Amino acid sequence: MRVITGTAKGHRLKVPKGLDVRPTTDRIKESLFNILGNNLEGSVVLDLFAGSGSIGIEFLSRGAKECYFIDNSIISIKAIKENLIKTKLIDKSYVYKNTAEKAIKKLGIRGIRFDYIFMDPPYEKGLVIPTLESIAYQDLLKEEGIIIIEHESKLDLLNEIVSFVKVRENDYGNTKITFYEFRR
Repeated sequence: MRVITGTAKGHRLKVPKGLDVRPTTDRIKESLFNILGNNLEGSVVLDLFAGSGSIGIEFLSRGAKECYFIDNSIISIKAIKENLIKTKLIDKSYVYKNTAEKAIKKLGIRGIRFDYIFMDPPYEKGLVIPTLESIAYQDLLKEEGIIIIEHESKLDLLNEIVSFVKVRENDYGNTKITFYEFRR
């Protein structure tokens, strides 16, 4: 796995071993960032269930101002920090070992809001809907922000979940990427 483009282009990233980590493939990552386009400069990003941190690192490499990485595994947290040091993006990063639920609550209390929230929860654990509900309750998404969910393709997400509406869904075999924005 590598950083596709930007200031850290070409850097190989460490993937945590011994866990049920499913790194986002380069093909899916490239497709995701083609969809988002080049207007990432200055954005604030949340990478939930971050694993190796590859998505947040890609955002930073492409000009995001800062990224918050959240994972509940100490092995993943160590890999994320190593990857951030290797790519020289550590100074734009906040890395926290915590559950998504607790991290969302803490970020909400601090009043931090995001342009992009990427989440890749463990498959078949029923975490997508409760996580979206927490994001809405804590008001973490900026008004023009986008939530991006990587999930198993057999999970069909509703067109509307709490205050969010599905605006796009791409299928990549065993994986789907679903995009939500605020309901207008």
